[in-house]
This record gives sequence, C-alpha cells and structure tokens, in this order.
Amino acid sequence: MTDHSKQEDQAHASERRARGEFVRGVSGFRHAIGDPEFPAEPGRYHLFVALNCPWCHRVTLARNILGLRDSISMDVAFPNRTTEDDPEGPNNWQFAPELVASATGATLPECTLETATGQGFRLVREIYRAEGSEERSVPILYDKIAGRIVNNESAEIIRMLNGNAALLGRSCNEANRPNLYPDDPAIRAEIDELNVQIYVAINNGAYKAGFSSDQNVYAASFGTYFKTLAQLEDRLASDGRPFLTGDRFTEADLRLFPTLYRHDPVYYLRMKLNGAKILDYPHLWRWLCRIHDLPGVAKSSSLDHCRQGYFGRSWNGVIPAGPFVPMTYPKAYGHPELAVQHGTSSVIPKTNV
Repeated sequence: MTDHSKQEDQAHASERRARGEFVRGVSGFRHAIGDPEFPAEPGRYHLFVALNCPWCHRVTLARNILGLRDSISMDVAFPNRTTEDDPEGPNNWQFAPELVASATGATLPECTLETATGQGFRLVREIYRAEGSEERSVPILYDKIAGRIVNNESAEIIRMLNGNAALLGRSCNEANRPNLYPDDPAIRAEIDELNVQIYVAINNGAYKAGFSSDQNVYAASFGTYFKTLAQLEDRLASDGRPFLTGDRFTEADLRLFPTLYRHDPVYYLRMKLNGAKILDYPHLWRWLCRIHDLPGVAKSSSLDHCRQGYFGRSWNGVIPAGPFVPMTYPKAYGHPELAVQHGTSSVIPKTNV
C-alpha cells in the first residue's frame, strides 16, 4: 500500500501524465540513519538541497529547528536548472554559485559548489550516476564517510533526523529541542492523519494545480486545496491552538509550512492558486507568522530562491516584482496582526470553491 503522506500513488502514471495530470515520481534511495552501514554520528552526513524546492525546505527546517546545522553540512544548488544549451541537457540541478539571479540582479549568497563527494560535481545528476542511478532529484542525504547516498525521500529524512538528533550532535539541549514526532501513540496517529491530508491536498495539490495541463484536473486540485485550507483554518480557530496538534510544534506543522510560506508571494500566481491568500485566513496567517518566528526557521527559507526558481521556469522567465501590499514578503511574516486588518476568511467558501 502506498503511503500517501510520503509519495504519490504511481498506478497508471504514464496514462495519467498523457492526459495532462502532474504525477510525482518515486524516490529510489530509502536507507536510514541507524542502519548498520549508516551509523548515527556527528559530522558524518551532508545534505544536497535547493532552497526553492519545498521538499528540500522540509529538510532544511528540520536540520535547523533540531539544532543540527553545525553537525550536518549542506550544499545549495542554484534555483534554476540547466537549459537546452547545457552539455548535459536541460532540467538538471546545478551547483553554480557564480550564476546571477534575474530576480535580484546578483549572485545568491546561499548557493555553493558541491563539497561532499570529493569530486566537485557540477550537477546533482552526477552524484546519482556515481551510484549507477539516473535519478536527479533533491534533497539528498549523503554519507561523506561511506561516499554513498543514504536517502532522497524528504519525509523519511526529517523523521530520521528527529529520531537521531542527539546522536548526530545537536547543538540545543534536550529541554529546548522540539520532538517532531512525539512518542504518544495518539499524537502520532493525529500527525500521520494530518500528514496525509496535507501532502495530498496542499503540498502535492499545489503542483497538481500549477503543473497539470488538464482543466478538470486543475479545477479538482484547486477546489481540494482551498477546501483543505478552510478545514485547517477551522482546526486552529476551534480552540485557539497555536499549532496543528495543540500546544507543540510537530512534523505536521513542519510539512505544511513550506507550501503556505510560498502561497501568497509565489503560488497565488505561479500555481494558479488565486482563490485566496493565506492572509485571508486569520488563524492560518498567525500560525504562519508564529512558525516563521521560531529559531532557525527564517534561516531555513529564501523567497529570493523561490521567486527565481518558480518564475524563472515560466514561459518567459520574468520574475514578478510584488506583492508589496500590505507589505513585502518575507517582511510580512513578522506581522501577525495583518490578518486582523485584511482577513476575509468568513466569506471564503469552505466546500465548493
């Protein structure tokens, strides 16, 4: 049975793509930290990410929130992939810190060369090829000592970072470390249920809407996306809880954040999700601001990379300059009170968008 909180059902994938549906592929490397060949040790592991990618965003959030920034090294790809004129062809993530982003008119300081393999690879694809694979996705969790890919499924990476944080050398003490997946079976069941809902309707749903070429597929994804936003708004509003499962930040919050972080400044236009902004859902907006204010979260995120990566792959590559009302992003995420001034969630349909 497919775990829909991790990946998409691949049944009849070719036929579905032919009909215009966006169908996400399956990650092929599924080892775990703690396996005999991959012991949990400080300084051993490395991440390859792209900051515009929401699946990578999950992983950078976990790394920073769990206090693993100093013990797990990281390389960052340029947000635009290679084009047709590249010797290796198009659509390859590339380590190219020298490239200038059209969104900013400058290089992006977060971008790096590839530093973990000892080979100085230019493309993520080459890291896979070294292991006989033709995959080309990020994120990648890499073992620098073994010289091997451990895992490239973001949902599994964040779970194993959380479970092994102490052995991996976290910098925060136990009292201050959030447990993204608490031991309480009831809380775990709630998180698991939320993960499925969030992945299908929100995380992957945004891509279903934005990258499908069939109008009916788009309309169904659009409706489910906004129906689920309304349900999550009601969940937070029901008792004023700060996080999705109650008083503590968990994996469910972490997995929802990257999509909602991108919605107003990027997905509203690029993914054709223009039904409403997160600013129009007061409780979700304040939730978004609350999480953005947590230690390590802002440093895990970059809207410059998001704008460049998403709009830079649009038909003409032009990056929209806004929004600037009520203020620019990500500055707006420091102002939870904006939802009180601009919120209109009471008029947003909750079932038939």
